[in-house]
Amino acid sequence: MIRLYKILIILSFYPLILSADIVMGVVPQQSPMKLLKVWKPIANYLSLKTGEKVFFKTERSINKFEDVLYSGGYDFAYMNPYHYVIANKKQNYIAKVRASKNINGILVVKKGENIDLLKRKKNRFLFPAPNAFAATLLSKYDLLEKFHVSKKSLDNAMYVNSHDSVYKGISRGLGDVGGGIERTFVNLGSKDMKNSLTIIHKTKDYPSHPFAFKKEMNEKIKKKIVDALLSVPKQILTPLSMKKLIKIDDSEYDAIRDIAVKLDLMY
Repeated sequence: MIRLYKILIILSFYPLILSADIVMGVVPQQSPMKLLKVWKPIANYLSLKTGEKVFFKTERSINKFEDVLYSGGYDFAYMNPYHYVIANKKQNYIAKVRASKNINGILVVKKGENIDLLKRKKNRFLFPAPNAFAATLLSKYDLLEKFHVSKKSLDNAMYVNSHDSVYKGISRGLGDVGGGIERTFVNLGSKDMKNSLTIIHKTKDYPSHPFAFKKEMNEKIKKKIVDALLSVPKQILTPLSMKKLIKIDDSEYDAIRDIAVKLDLMY
């Protein structure tokens, strides 16, 4: 009788063992509360569509997100392209889906200056963060490759935490050249600040942030989530500035690996 009771207890927990929670990590481009508002509907949709328990998770800083991602702490995650090539190398995450729109970086200077400014040997460069993909890494890559700016000058760049801080710094004369992206430039709250700046260069387009999955994840569950991502309704994607999600593979990010090598980044 006691043995039968133990068996019944084990069987009662068996479904819980089979249906483990699936954690979807999201790079913290905004505060956790703002991200929760726009990403929770994605998690809810995936749960409903797949029958699996998909939970949204982010971190308070990009550094913390990188620590969790690079230790394999998410079942699948939405990350920037540079994060992806590192996560792929460290933990075998595999890119499966991304937004259809590509991304690029811009270089801004104070109004009245032009592209010839980049010929000067001593410019002060401002970027939002060392691993910001489009605003920093793509901008740096073009500065090295297209404009032959010295690597030493870029190594001495200042990092000012946000795109808006870059634009403010250039506007106020705290820097000469700044890296950003068109969306944040267009959405600048201050018209006076925007009018005081000029975009002198746009990088070429690169593949955008992928959803990447741990290699060890159950293949059937992985396929169900990929299929569900590809069917997310437009009204859920719109708050994320996405129009459509498309299926991809790892090779799309070989160009990012080339950039990482060129910039002597950890890769």
